[in-house]
Amino acid sequence: MADALVHPQRPLPRRGLERLDLLLLCAEALDLNGGEAMVWLSEEMGLTDLFPNRVELWKRRCSNPLRRTTRRDLPTEAEADGLIRILNALADRLYPMLRSLLSSAESPQMSEQRWSLFQSRLQELLKERFNQRRGGVQRLLDPEAAPQLCRELIQTMALSAGQGGFARLKASLMDAAA
Repeated sequence: MADALVHPQRPLPRRGLERLDLLLLCAEALDLNGGEAMVWLSEEMGLTDLFPNRVELWKRRCSNPLRRTTRRDLPTEAEADGLIRILNALADRLYPMLRSLLSSAESPQMSEQRWSLFQSRLQELLKERFNQRRGGVQRLLDPEAAPQLCRELIQTMALSAGQGGFARLKASLMDAAA
């Protein structure tokens, strides 16, 4: 109980929700079956009480105000934690791909080809699901700013993989400046 007083439970801020959904979208851009993987992982992790089916999982993600269609009801603390845990599991699963994207050991041509493929897939998903009039979405679609923003998202995913990834990612999402 003393720990609850020191670290009170609070919901993710708006920027945290946006970033979490963008990170989940990055996982979908990296894995063509990413949406199905999220549903499977929620079942494997015992999160069926929070996300009993793909529709409920989708509804929780649609609280992101950058989406074309948004929901006003924000995810509860438990639902946000469930989404973060799903992202951690996806990051663990996709870590070899994340590492190859961030690696400087490969030839520049290979690295550029991988980034180009990832960015084109992410931009397709953004155009399909997000409101392109929003400034945050425009920056992700901007050819000048997108590469750096995509790199930051991939770095965040890579840092959320492994032991302690949940705490690192949650602290990052709670930080309003992130």
